[in-house]
Amino acid sequence: MARTRKALRSPWRRRLGLLVKILIGLGVLALGALVIAVYVARSQLPSFEELKSSPNGQMIRVHASDGSVIASLGPSYGEWLTYSRIPTVMRDATVAVEDRRFRSHLGVDPIGIARSVEVRYERGRWIQGGSTITQQLARTVFLSSQKKFGRKFREAILALALERKFSKDQILELYLNKVYYGGGAYGIDAASRKFFGHGADELNLAEAAVIAGLVKAPSNYSPTADADAARGRAGVVIQQMVRNGYVTQLQAEEANPEALKLVQGAQQNSARYFTDWALPQLDTLIDETQAPLEVWTTIDPAMQRQADTAIRANVPGGAQGALVSLDRDGAVRAMVGGTDYVSSIYNRATQAVRQPGSAFKLFVYLAALEAGHKPEDTIVDEPVTIDGWSPRNDSRRNSGNVSLRTAFAYSLNTVAAKLGQEVGFTTIADMARRFGITTPINTHPAMVLGTSDVRLIDMTRAFASVASKGVAIVPYGITRVTANGEVIYQHQADTSRVLVAPYVAAEMTDLLQTAVNTGTGREAQIGRPVAGKTGTTTSLKDGWFLGFSSGLTTGVWMGRDDARPIRGLHGGTAPARAFAAFMRPATAKRPIEQFDTQVTLPEWQIEPDEESYFGQPDNSGQMVDENGNPIAGASTAQPVDPSAPDERPDDDTSRQQLDDLIDRVTGRDGPPRDAPRDPTAGEVVPPGRQPLPAPIRQPLPPVRQPVPVQDDRPTQ
Repeated sequence: MARTRKALRSPWRRRLGLLVKILIGLGVLALGALVIAVYVARSQLPSFEELKSSPNGQMIRVHASDGSVIASLGPSYGEWLTYSRIPTVMRDATVAVEDRRFRSHLGVDPIGIARSVEVRYERGRWIQGGSTITQQLARTVFLSSQKKFGRKFREAILALALERKFSKDQILELYLNKVYYGGGAYGIDAASRKFFGHGADELNLAEAAVIAGLVKAPSNYSPTADADAARGRAGVVIQQMVRNGYVTQLQAEEANPEALKLVQGAQQNSARYFTDWALPQLDTLIDETQAPLEVWTTIDPAMQRQADTAIRANVPGGAQGALVSLDRDGAVRAMVGGTDYVSSIYNRATQAVRQPGSAFKLFVYLAALEAGHKPEDTIVDEPVTIDGWSPRNDSRRNSGNVSLRTAFAYSLNTVAAKLGQEVGFTTIADMARRFGITTPINTHPAMVLGTSDVRLIDMTRAFASVASKGVAIVPYGITRVTANGEVIYQHQADTSRVLVAPYVAAEMTDLLQTAVNTGTGREAQIGRPVAGKTGTTTSLKDGWFLGFSSGLTTGVWMGRDDARPIRGLHGGTAPARAFAAFMRPATAKRPIEQFDTQVTLPEWQIEPDEESYFGQPDNSGQMVDENGNPIAGASTAQPVDPSAPDERPDDDTSRQQLDDLIDRVTGRDGPPRDAPRDPTAGEVVPPGRQPLPAPIRQPLPPVRQPVPVQDDRPTQ
């Protein structure tokens, strides 16, 4: 029996032993290959003096469309400090926060890597890296920052090679003089002079902690961008120094980073919003990472100044504003991401996602027009309920039979809801995606009133595509790039993608003109043909105006970053005024261009609507995927705030003034206020006249100065 068991076990033992031997052999081979790779890399490394003199980064000069230089980006060099001249607190702060086992590891820290993996497993995402100071130096000098396995493997080989060739003191000296500290500053001396106004050899504990804390995230902790974040990060660095025995608790308390005085940086103009958006695109446009670059962009300095002025002059107090202006080929001529770049580098034109309100009706009506509707088609403005959702017009009235032109001009919510139900909410979502909306779009009924979050640049792109007669417009900011005098990139516009038929775009432009001339967008008139649309969200949290004229398409958004309501904010007030303030000078030297369809006035009896919707939307709406299909379990519907105050005046004086305006531009008298209503047609019937069977179609003169009017919308 014993022999039988032994005979049964022996084949498995032999196999296990063979496997162990194979693994050991492979391990020896891998170790040998690693040693060979390290020593080959060591033999190819530059000398210490060569590394000291090598460039720290790539210089980039950014040109505006007129050739002027709007930004010079790249390394800012300070004095090279030898190891003995670097303050001890600076060396200790760096080691404490970046690599506390720097003096003991061989270039790669297995313990740090294991801890990084453990945190990744616990948190579900990478919170901290396992790179040593030596690895960071290898990445800074020889590699890129791409997070790929191949790059990490090469980084580890180079780190081991650096440790074989240079001493720990030399590695730390190279690191502190070459690493990037934000604001274009490379090395501790450049950073010290930029943030504190003196050389790095004079750094105290608090200042050294601020600089050491920048390496983790130079943009987030930069003192020029967020002084509070920089001081808070410095406190974390000092506590790490206490834990590792570099300073005592008493010294840490005396350091007090909160009391640090920072050098105020030069005022940055709003063009930095544009360069922050455009320059990262170089990574996908070119492969050159060493040679100095000349980058030629689309930004127009005069338009940029006009945009900045328009936003600052019209934005409500305590709110933010953003503006994007695209030329007919998609060239970005102006971009404002906020009221002050220095206080906030967050670009609300390209990064912020907010509800567009009735500006989203662009896609509702595009879908309806493509489905066969015409601007003259009539539809009944009446109470409607769809899947438990009952939208109401802002005027809280219904007007019976109206044309689509009138419904769009005065932004009637009930008509938009009925059109959405007819053409299909998924069809509308598909239309929005077709026109460049990149954010998730829900498909519940209230989506027709703009309940899905969007980006300003995407909405502006959509309106620009309508202006280009249905041809897709893609925003771009870089026209060409040169290196050492040679062109290495040249932008090529693509005008081959047609989104809708030209007649659909022309009919949509017809509706957009009417909205500006007599509808909710009258404040956007600039004395030449303009087409556009307002947007206002629930409780007056966001105001939008987007429109085009003379080949220029401009979008404006205003609101608070915390999404709190703003008294009196409507798309037809401050945003429309900012649009006009920008577009008047921006188009002044451009020829006046007529649209394919001249403006047609809507029925005279309908009052403007302010787009804010009331009633509870369906909260079970779903997002859709890239094909417009609903995604199960994903809901993005935003409930309406029923507690929002209703501050819209509804007095007879303002309504009469509006009627007088329409009477003047149509050349006919309006009806008396107490005119009877035709119970079948839903139209107001003046005494002695029959109901109008169709809207009056009366072209306006090619150029019309705006008529001042006080309407029933709340103003600032």
